[in-house]
Amino acid sequence: MYGWIWRHLPGNVWVRALISLVLALAVVYLLFQYVFPWAEPLLPFNDVTVDNGMAAVR
Repeated sequence: MYGWIWRHLPGNVWVRALISLVLALAVVYLLFQYVFPWAEPLLPFNDVTVDNGMAAVR
C-alpha cells in the first residue's frame, strides 16, 4: 500500500517525502478530531470494577 502511494505522488524524493509527511499529519489530525471522539463513548474505558468497600490489607 505504501509503495503504491509513493509511486503515485508527484515530484522527486524530497517533494514526495514532504507530501507523505503532510498526508500522515492530516490522517493523525482527522483521527484525533473526528474518529476518536466519535468512538470514545463506544469503548469501555470508563467501566471500572474497583470496589471501595475493602481497605488494603497490610
